Amino acid sequence: MTERASDTVRIAVVGHTNTGKTSLLRTLLRDTGFGEVSSRPSTTRHVEGARLIVDGEVLVELYDTPGMEDPIALLELIEGFVSSDGGRLDGPARIVRFLDSPEAATRFEQEAKVLRQLLASDAAFYVVDARDPLLAKHRDELAVLGSCGRPLLPVLNFVSDPAANESVWREALAHLGLHAVVRFDTVAPERDAEPRLYSALATLLERHRPALDRLVASHAREAAARHAAALRLIADLLIDVAACRRQVPGKAPADIQAAVGDLNGRVRAREQACVDALLALYGFGSSDLDATQLPLIDGRWEDDLFHPETLRVLGIRIGSGAAAGAAAGVGIDLMVGGITLGAAAALGALIGGGWQTLRHAGDRLLGKVTGRMELTVNDAILRLLALRQLYLLSALEARGHAAPRPIGQFADASSALREGSLPDALKRARAHPSWSGLFGDVPRASDRQVAVDALAGELEQA
Repeated sequence: MTERASDTVRIAVVGHTNTGKTSLLRTLLRDTGFGEVSSRPSTTRHVEGARLIVDGEVLVELYDTPGMEDPIALLELIEGFVSSDGGRLDGPARIVRFLDSPEAATRFEQEAKVLRQLLASDAAFYVVDARDPLLAKHRDELAVLGSCGRPLLPVLNFVSDPAANESVWREALAHLGLHAVVRFDTVAPERDAEPRLYSALATLLERHRPALDRLVASHAREAAARHAAALRLIADLLIDVAACRRQVPGKAPADIQAAVGDLNGRVRAREQACVDALLALYGFGSSDLDATQLPLIDGRWEDDLFHPETLRVLGIRIGSGAAAGAAAGVGIDLMVGGITLGAAAALGALIGGGWQTLRHAGDRLLGKVTGRMELTVNDAILRLLALRQLYLLSALEARGHAAPRPIGQFADASSALREGSLPDALKRARAHPSWSGLFGDVPRASDRQVAVDALAGELEQA
């Protein structure tokens, strides 16, 4: 059962309308479904809370609040409040007076929700859209929030946007006495953005530092575990495909073409399953991936896996004689002993000339081949699969859960997989067709798992 500790940190997320408060919560919670994110102002109309839990204990409670809509008029109102003896009310006292006034339920209903939550919290993240100019309404807003007597930690959002005014905001906030400022882009957060956020909060709430340190350490372990799990998913895909052998039921070109088509379809489906698993692992869905913008020919994730141009785009080198064969995505193995020199030469010509040769001269060449044939997925396609998944992984790890547009651009993945020797684990998989699950359930052999773990380690270093 989840326990709420007596020293749970309660944080109100406050700020002007449409600055990304809900977006910040989504990214901190790793939940694309929290609240509603829209370009329309005042999307959030009620306070909504969420918990951050470590080892069954609630360490932090976060509260999303509506946007402050008219802080200038509100400040003017509360500055006019006086005490029963005619003296001026300051600080939390005038906020309490405001919350008891008729205006809190009418004209300033949204602001009242914000201030009630702030009074019930230990501190607040004051979210700023760094692209906005600093206006009088922001200064008055900070004056009203400051009257609650709770520490405010400004969070500069959208700092990666070219229109951001980060230095202007930092200077202005310093003039207002707010020197602890954190940059946190909810669309593309930096790797250390979250630890910096909680570390800065701990300087304002020293009593809660142990809980915040536990939270940061827990999230670091979770991030490392996610990354390791992602590499294992990719390694599992590659072992599945590298180990696969597809027997050709006949020798006619139509038989081979059908077998190649079936194998290619299974590889595409297996890659898509890996993509879906990676998205789920990082808390995203299929709508977060825009296949039309991926680094693929004509933007088709599934359909161009076996197109030579896709290999070229991703920098995978293949010899000119093998280009068409790479398009088919297979190699052909002759599974018979005592093959004649003529049959071996015919087979080499078939593979070297590629799929176009097979179509135009397949009958004549195949007539010289005796025995049983099996198809395997060639090295170029294995490299392509590895690069595409690593591209996706790099994009997921740089993406915030409030990003409004689907993933469409990728950081560059390792060039080590584009050329040179394949990882040793893939070479071993070639000799173990029983390791592949493309034509049935994935085997659970311990030696296969050892290969998957070894390949995941090699991908980490690639």
